[in-house]
Amino acid sequence: MSIAYSRDGDLGLITLDDGKVNAMSQRFFDELNAALDRIEQDQPAAVMITGRPGVLSAGLDLKLLPTLTPAALNTTLVTFGRTMLRVFTLPVPTVAAISGHAIAGGAFLALACDLRVMVDGPFRIHANEVAIGLALPTWANVIVESAVDVRWRTEMVLHARPVTPTDALARGMVHELCPPEALLARARERALPLGALDRASYAATKKRIRIVAIRHAESVLEQEMTAPPSRTR
Repeated sequence: MSIAYSRDGDLGLITLDDGKVNAMSQRFFDELNAALDRIEQDQPAAVMITGRPGVLSAGLDLKLLPTLTPAALNTTLVTFGRTMLRVFTLPVPTVAAISGHAIAGGAFLALACDLRVMVDGPFRIHANEVAIGLALPTWANVIVESAVDVRWRTEMVLHARPVTPTDALARGMVHELCPPEALLARARERALPLGALDRASYAATKKRIRIVAIRHAESVLEQEMTAPPSRTR
């Protein structure tokens, strides 16, 4: 297993660690969904999501995708979108403890969380799709729009410019920077007050804020994610 779920008191913790760069594949999504199932059963007050030292995730496994059959590729891409939207709509507070690089899908995973703490260092948040010839799907744009101020979206998404931790903090993409050794402690300190909020009200309000955009994203997800891989991601 490269994705583990554990409890830290009242908080849940999802840890991504495949020993490499936490590249996303069908197995990755299956394991992440299994962790999300555990959360729904376990009902922690809030959830933290983190990666291995130096990397949250480098996004889709671009070496693996060309080896898949068309059916397997389509399944993986559709599952990708649905899984990121599931994180985005999780009915509990979520805090991304960004342990390093968050590239492509890794960036969307971080931005899908309600709050973000990132390690300070030579790392990047990078939506690099346009730079490598991929059109950003609607579900990813919905996630970006929820977390990135309109002033910075064109630069980040259309121009595919990487964002340093310092710039991410200045632009409100992350809420705090800290040294690596303090990451989980600071994420926990951020998560606890969120977990103390009324659970039912939090879940309902979160859904109402996002429901219109989510419904549209879901309505076009399969169409966009099963198009030729040179055009969607």
